Amino acid sequence: MSLITDTDALAALCARLADSKYVTVDTEFIREKTYWPRLCLIQVAGESEAACIDPLAEGIDLEPFFALMRNAAVLKVFHAARQDLEILMKLMGELPTPLFDTQIAAMVCGFGESVGYETLATKLANAHIDKSTRFTDWSKRPLTDRQVVYALSDVIPLRKVYRKLASVLTRTGRSEWLDEEMKILTDPATYVAEPREMFRRLKSRTKNPRFLAVLRELAAWRELEAQRRDLPRQRVIRDEALLEIAASAPTSLAALADTRQLPKSMTEGPTAEAIVEAVETGLALPVGELPDLPAHKDHPPGLAPVVDLLRVLLKTKCDAHGVASKIVATTEELEDLAADDDAPVRAQIGWRRILFGEDALRLKHGHIALAISPDNGRIELIPVEDDSEGQPIGEAADVTSGNTAELIADTDAA
Repeated sequence: MSLITDTDALAALCARLADSKYVTVDTEFIREKTYWPRLCLIQVAGESEAACIDPLAEGIDLEPFFALMRNAAVLKVFHAARQDLEILMKLMGELPTPLFDTQIAAMVCGFGESVGYETLATKLANAHIDKSTRFTDWSKRPLTDRQVVYALSDVIPLRKVYRKLASVLTRTGRSEWLDEEMKILTDPATYVAEPREMFRRLKSRTKNPRFLAVLRELAAWRELEAQRRDLPRQRVIRDEALLEIAASAPTSLAALADTRQLPKSMTEGPTAEAIVEAVETGLALPVGELPDLPAHKDHPPGLAPVVDLLRVLLKTKCDAHGVASKIVATTEELEDLAADDDAPVRAQIGWRRILFGEDALRLKHGHIALAISPDNGRIELIPVEDDSEGQPIGEAADVTSGNTAELIADTDAA
């Protein structure tokens, strides 16, 4: 059982891993009762060894691990890294660099949207992940051998998963595609919760600016209070109560006490006073400082069939090229493109335009059509008339194609 519980052993491990081209990383944490995730275990594997690091061990200093995460010569490989990176950003004050996310890479390689680690481990590493220990209490000590073995299974097969995906990306010329998709994940701002923007996450049917101003102040107060007390937002005050208070805008403790969604214990004392103060702040804002929500886009009537056609084209193109449609265009982007040839959507830029965007405009303007092939029953593109740009159908999509099984099979053969 490889479990690191002291600083000297951790430093020795990280010194050895610093010579690796890449390390695979995962974490176990709990946050059901806290605002900040509580890190309970770190799993890390190099090309020839793997270990679990116990951050809860008495006296352990994680700085050697953080130094490894900062080492620009070692690639850090995660799967679905968002929550792991949130934890490390909080502890380190910066993100590990450079990064590779196998879930995002798998979408680029055609494994579908948000593919799970178990699926990739089975398909690419021929590994079976035992899920029976998944919902264990990772904060409880001592850890069992079974827990450590399970935890290591999150990073050991990940090595082979990474190597195969990286090979496919290189061979198909899609490494730049992945770089573009990683931009949000590697932006430190992604992991910083701005209290005065938290109101936008609340599902409100009202877009009245004054209501939104009060809601913004209430949501900001709750966010800061949740951070201060290290409690989940809903444990401080529930969304429903915030929305009701913003709608009624009570400016006295007596009026606040009439809030049905608010526990009686919160209608008096410092918490109640802070809530009323937030309401008064929102009510007192000048008109020019009132917030708003993004305006709903009113697309021309009759656009739905055009969007449906573009969606079929998108699915056809993405299946042919082995890439998840989610990273090429969303439904909202298809609607924008259907309404406006010059819509500022991702499908109009770079590799997405080559793969989908140019043919989307051709389909929209009747230069190509979709038909079901009598030979194999699949959707195919056929010319309706000469392309106005003088480009044969399909030439614009001249990128390496092939379904996922073929891409991986080719990699195995190599």
